[in-house]
Amino acid sequence: QIFNQHNAEAPNLEQAFQRMAQMEPNLDHDVSWFLLPSYWAKMVVALISFVCFANSYDGDFVFDDSEAIINNKDLRAETPLGDLWYHDFWGSKLSSNTSHKSYRPLTVLTFRINYLFAGGFYPVGFHVINIILHCTISVLMVDVFSILLGGLQFTNKGRRLNLAPKSSLLAALLFAVHPVHTECVAGIVGRADLLCALFFLLSFLGYCKAFRENKEGHTFSVFWVLMSVILGAIAMLCKEQGITILGLNAVFDALVINKINLLELIRKLLYKDKSLENSGLLRKGLLFRITLLMCGGASILYIRWRIMGTGPPAFTEVDNPASFADNLFVRAINYNYYYSLNAWLLLCPWWLCFDWSMGCIPLIKSVSDWRIIALAALWFCLIGLICQALCSEDSHKRRILSLGLGFLIIPFLPASNLFFRVGFVIAERVIYLPSIGYCILFTYGFSLLSKQAKKKKILAVAVLGILLINVMRCALRSSQWRSEEQLFRSALSVCPLNAKVHYNVGKNLADKGNQSAAIKYYREAVRLNPKYVHAMNNLGNILKERNELHEAEELLSLAVQIQPDFAAAWMNLGIVQNSLRRFEEAEQSYWTAIKHRKKYPDCYYNLGRLYADLNRHIDALNAWRNATVLKPEHSLAWNNMIILLDNTGNLAQAEAVGREALELIPNDHSLMFSLANVLGKSQKYKESEALFLKAIKANPNAASYHGNLAVLYHRWGNLDLAKKHYEVSLKLDPMAPGTKENYNLLRRKLEQLQKKGG
Repeated sequence: QIFNQHNAEAPNLEQAFQRMAQMEPNLDHDVSWFLLPSYWAKMVVALISFVCFANSYDGDFVFDDSEAIINNKDLRAETPLGDLWYHDFWGSKLSSNTSHKSYRPLTVLTFRINYLFAGGFYPVGFHVINIILHCTISVLMVDVFSILLGGLQFTNKGRRLNLAPKSSLLAALLFAVHPVHTECVAGIVGRADLLCALFFLLSFLGYCKAFRENKEGHTFSVFWVLMSVILGAIAMLCKEQGITILGLNAVFDALVINKINLLELIRKLLYKDKSLENSGLLRKGLLFRITLLMCGGASILYIRWRIMGTGPPAFTEVDNPASFADNLFVRAINYNYYYSLNAWLLLCPWWLCFDWSMGCIPLIKSVSDWRIIALAALWFCLIGLICQALCSEDSHKRRILSLGLGFLIIPFLPASNLFFRVGFVIAERVIYLPSIGYCILFTYGFSLLSKQAKKKKILAVAVLGILLINVMRCALRSSQWRSEEQLFRSALSVCPLNAKVHYNVGKNLADKGNQSAAIKYYREAVRLNPKYVHAMNNLGNILKERNELHEAEELLSLAVQIQPDFAAAWMNLGIVQNSLRRFEEAEQSYWTAIKHRKKYPDCYYNLGRLYADLNRHIDALNAWRNATVLKPEHSLAWNNMIILLDNTGNLAQAEAVGREALELIPNDHSLMFSLANVLGKSQKYKESEALFLKAIKANPNAASYHGNLAVLYHRWGNLDLAKKHYEVSLKLDPMAPGTKENYNLLRRKLEQLQKKGG
């Protein structure tokens, strides 16, 4: 409701506004809750939201953070800033067939700024920004909820009145401490949802400012309407859901600013009631504002579509099995079941999981499945709320329920599978914005209970208990997000049928060197999903390292049979075939891998090793050269080139390659060592000595470094230093090949010299 006052001389205008506001139905009349000044309410919300997630500040990069941040070249200074506008969230070109089309350049830009300020991949700065963003959003929620629950009213000075201070505080606290938000706050990739929510709310508040009376006396400001469209566009550049704020602004305008009764409007439209002409919609500018919002939204979507390309993102059946079901009925039933699970996560956020795909939620294929009850319960509640929102005679009730349902449903639509296929079954992060609607409905329900309850304090204590439980759940869940081990293991009890959970636990164990335990989880992942090629590939790799070559070959062969373009599996199959001395098959596997991934330096490196084993030296050198062209910092490829040229007597060529390699990777001690050996053989003793010493300084516990330096001194005639480094080498590795023999030769030579000297 808007009041415009033109008589600036009227006394006590602000008190008059307060009295007029109190004549309207007000949630706070019935809510038994704390009444705090606006400043203190925001301080309390900020503090509690900080307490919930503070323990995530020193967490690691976990789960999707690796791909979106560590492996994302768009964060590095050498990548032009302009590339961010043509790449997806993961750093791939939007035009690529493998791109997920998630276009979030502003989020990636904030990651890049984090990276530059931190001077590298240090997660603390990333986590701190996420926590600050959530606290800021929670504080903004106090203002947003005061409008949604109490209405929009201004004084003659343009100050907005908070007509529901108690209700807005409760709703903001519910939002701030909701455990389902943990993924967005504690997971760095959740930055996209946080930034989107920030500009989403700013767009809404900007739209509300459009109705503050200006000096010219106009009923609304076109500038602020356009500003809300711009802020909505910024929200969408952070995450796709941001565009939905334009629809919500239109709903807010119709319900709050114009006080439209939707049911009455539908009746008039159906019966072509002439009173529509005098309804004031055109006079109040509603149609004009909605036209601005629609034109702005259409323009944003068109530009987004042109940048993204006309093709939809490519997802697989394991990402979203229901969307691949042939039967329309099965698809519809399962989509609705997913909606009911999302609703349950809002109501009871106890079972939380980082990933809900790969068998975590088996498909409903028959109406006899008991889970159909969840669908019925969801639609029973939704239809009941919609009927009340449309048919209630209480305009205040209609407004709050309509806004609650609007904020619950509209931001969720991009994740609903209704317009396009999404790459997940359930994702807790996408409920961040819809939880606003849940908080509105919860607070309204609490006000109704308070109105009926005789002992209001008991009800208030119960709500305080819910908030406290949620705070503790947030803290616990945040601690689980601090490391991959805790995160993945926490999912085992929630989604024991999820093959990806077992895969990630296995991968984490393998990275820590616990191969035996990793094998167990990889095998379970393959059992749960017999087509899980990544689990087969990783299991095959471990079995290869344990010299269980035949089983490794079976797994990798099956993986490439299921997914013929799986380049990594083809390369690993080639390595196994090479170990089994089936060289022709290994060569063919390597070339197949390169065919499916043109820029594959590791595959060229392994192909070079195969050619070296077959004494095809020129082919080996060419393969390793290709590896270094694709990846100039590929130390192993450079080293193998130097060693092969050294062993074949091409010392000048070996020296040239070594110097080229050290220019590109100046601090690589293994390259220093290889080049030092070549220089020593070329009798460039001084330069060779300097490189050996530099390599030893970088890696003082390498027995071979000391042993080969000792050989250099031995040749050079510096026998005392040779003796010293032989002894250091033997101390580090008593079984070092050749070192003991060389040391004994040196000792005999020193003894002979002593006898001659005596």
